[in-house]
Amino acid sequence: MSAPKVLIVGAGPTGLTAALELARRGIMPVVIEKRKTGSNLSRAVGILPRSMNLLTPSGVAKTIRSEAIPIQRALFHKRGRPIASIKLNTFKGPNKRLFGLPQDRTETHLYDAFCALGGKVNYGAELLSLSQNDTGISVSILGKAFRFDTVIGADGVNSTVRDALHIPFIGYELPELWSIADVEVKSWKAPRAFQGFLLDDGGVVVVVPLAKNRFRVIANRPHALPALPVPMNIRHINRIGNFKVSVRQAENYQVGRVFLAGDAAHCHSPIGGRGMNLGIADAVDLAERIVTDTTDGYHDARHPVGKKTIKQSERARHVITSTHPALRLLLRTLLRTAHRSPLLQRRFAKVVLDL
Repeated sequence: MSAPKVLIVGAGPTGLTAALELARRGIMPVVIEKRKTGSNLSRAVGILPRSMNLLTPSGVAKTIRSEAIPIQRALFHKRGRPIASIKLNTFKGPNKRLFGLPQDRTETHLYDAFCALGGKVNYGAELLSLSQNDTGISVSILGKAFRFDTVIGADGVNSTVRDALHIPFIGYELPELWSIADVEVKSWKAPRAFQGFLLDDGGVVVVVPLAKNRFRVIANRPHALPALPVPMNIRHINRIGNFKVSVRQAENYQVGRVFLAGDAAHCHSPIGGRGMNLGIADAVDLAERIVTDTTDGYHDARHPVGKKTIKQSERARHVITSTHPALRLLLRTLLRTAHRSPLLQRRFAKVVLDL
């Protein structure tokens, strides 16, 4: 039996992971990306142990570890005053860490591994239409017609694949404007720590290490850097921007032989850092099913995981950004208690690392 002809739409972390996993199992997919070049932006930043385990067989986990920042602890502050320090590096094993790395660098490691197997990403190639019948899937790419046996839509929250399938993307958009800043600094206290700053009126600012002297600042405020309640010795600003947070999930992850993965299937707030990791897990699961011809179980396997992740992320966001004085006092009390208890620190770390 000949290998199926697979098209992957989107060359972000999800699409590249699917491409790599298929290629190393003997199925070389066609990968298209409407961007003209690879991304130089860092959206997602945290890589969890489960993702590192999934990327170990391809060798990508090893190359990521060679560059990424292992985050040692989580520091929490009430405005600028420290209230808790919680260790995140207490578990044994090379992958049992939270690794900080810009998304574009994660994509580069995946891309290099895919190309080493003979793969290619067709940049500047946009999917224009898609339809399927019992004999296969017809697509139009840059006005030319092609046929495939399987299509993976890894083309983000504004997925053309999802729209072509008329799959409802159920959920809502948060009313407030969030912001990010990607900065290089001369110095920063605790450079290998995740730091969260709890502000008044439900405000929160998070600082995450990306590389040596490079950090991501995220806030549920329109301007991340002015919202940071402590001084940051900034040498260069790589990028600043605003974004709205959508909390949505596709009603179906599969229609016939067309599948959704990553942000095309689900999106939520950056609280918890699960988005890219969830997409990597989607991609590995789906690639294995395509190889073993067990794709009928993909939706039933991955949709509940996405639903659970969205629920957990939203629960955490409600607590962290609550404006209710009693709930905010409870959060600070729990953090201070964890600071004094090694057992609670370990439990906290297990939740953060998703162990």
